[in-house]
Amino acid sequence: MALPRSLPLLFLLLLATPLLLASVAASARDEDLDYIIDSADDIPANDPEGWLREGSSSDDEDEDPFDQDSEDEDYGAEIDETHVVLLAAANFSSFLTARRHAMVEFYAPWCGHCRALAPDYAAAAAAHLAAQQHDVALAKVDATEDAELAEKYGVQGFPTLLFFIDGVHKEYSGERTKDAILAWITKKLGPAVQNVTTADEAERVLTGEETAVLAFLHSLSGAHKRPSVVLLKKEEEKLTVYDGDFRASAISEFVSANKLPLITTLTQENAPAIFDSPIKKQILLFAVASEASKFLPIFKEAAKPFKGKLLFVFVERDNEEVGEPVANYFGITGQETTILAYTGNEDAKKFFLSGEMLLDNIKEFAQDFLEDKLTPFYKSDPVPESNDEDVKIVVGKNLDQVVLDESKDVLLEIYAPWCGHCQTLEPTYNKLAKHLHGIDSLVIAKMDGTNNEHPRAKPDGFPTILFYPAGKKSFEPITFEGDRTVVGMYKFIKKHASIPFKLKRLDSSAAQTESSENSGSNLKDEL
Repeated sequence: MALPRSLPLLFLLLLATPLLLASVAASARDEDLDYIIDSADDIPANDPEGWLREGSSSDDEDEDPFDQDSEDEDYGAEIDETHVVLLAAANFSSFLTARRHAMVEFYAPWCGHCRALAPDYAAAAAAHLAAQQHDVALAKVDATEDAELAEKYGVQGFPTLLFFIDGVHKEYSGERTKDAILAWITKKLGPAVQNVTTADEAERVLTGEETAVLAFLHSLSGAHKRPSVVLLKKEEEKLTVYDGDFRASAISEFVSANKLPLITTLTQENAPAIFDSPIKKQILLFAVASEASKFLPIFKEAAKPFKGKLLFVFVERDNEEVGEPVANYFGITGQETTILAYTGNEDAKKFFLSGEMLLDNIKEFAQDFLEDKLTPFYKSDPVPESNDEDVKIVVGKNLDQVVLDESKDVLLEIYAPWCGHCQTLEPTYNKLAKHLHGIDSLVIAKMDGTNNEHPRAKPDGFPTILFYPAGKKSFEPITFEGDRTVVGMYKFIKKHASIPFKLKRLDSSAAQTESSENSGSNLKDEL
């Protein structure tokens, strides 16, 4: 029996149908993206101005209360660094192999602390070479050029100084001065324990050291019957007796807890020792110099029961070098005497004493801080009266309502007003928000990270762009790390959004009119 003539045609149509359906589906799937690409007018990802985040010089400025760098000042200008060895990834390993002892500074050219350290570091290098007491070389690495090398050694801030002995490194956390660096290196290379056998030797130790640990032993080896260990300081509290077990770890903890004075006055020189102390929790008193004598005795008395548990720090509020930047970092305004508790750099929570500056109030505040009973304080601008723009304004006080709303997918930019990269991003971010306007399930928002804080929105430099998917607000937000273009951010949102969405585009006549007004060119109808 002959087959109908129409059968081959039907067979071909059946074969083509999946391809046609796939083509239609692809067209529908990519329609919004095509529209975004055609109308975004994006800056290329390889923008010659270098506006991508990697290598940004201004990204970290708000994270350091002492950073007062100036971009037009060259690192190492007019400093004789003849004796400082320049290292890079290519010669780093061979340098360490050739020298048993070396100190290496990881720096960034834009870092104000690095520039402040440069003359002292160069002088320390020259002094060691001149003295030739030990085979020690001082070197430096530009961590912005050799980021992988810096990452390998756990460098998280600038400057970071590492001291290597036979390739094994230990971080230097002392004062950033020539004398302090030299004294620290000398101690590291000298005997771990000095055997004092004469009165003259004892006098040299007591008069030459700010802090000394003395152990009265019958011998330097073997078992000991309850030896006496004391810590001596050139402070009001001159003698601290150790009464714990005679174990190295326990003695080390005792020294770390007691080597700082009962009250430490914060300076640029001792800031590293304070913030790198194994005791992370701090109570800080901010007072102007004329009021210090009134509050310091009470503050010192309150500190006594918490010795070894909390660090008590005095910040002279009207000291321009220290007081002003540190107060700004903690969000303190005005000259009023203030006491706050600070958890340290890891989670950076702070708590303010709300009562009067009375001894019992400070002690109760410190005890509640130790027991985690206090409610943290976060900086916040006032909640905006109206928030109807395409880009919603988020502040510390309304972040829960705007960003952590489980029914919304939210993209949040955390910016700084002074940040050049943020200023470059602004028109692109606004254009993205304009394209996504009217999608009820999606919010495009921004927050000034210098005036606002929230535990669920921590910037890693500026700008930081975070995405909070709907229904998943208990999880950490997703960090956007792609090209900062309309297309790049749109693809990122489309990929991670919990709620599918379609663009709500202008009708063809409106789109054509707006395009003509903005560019003066006759673009074809997008629809």
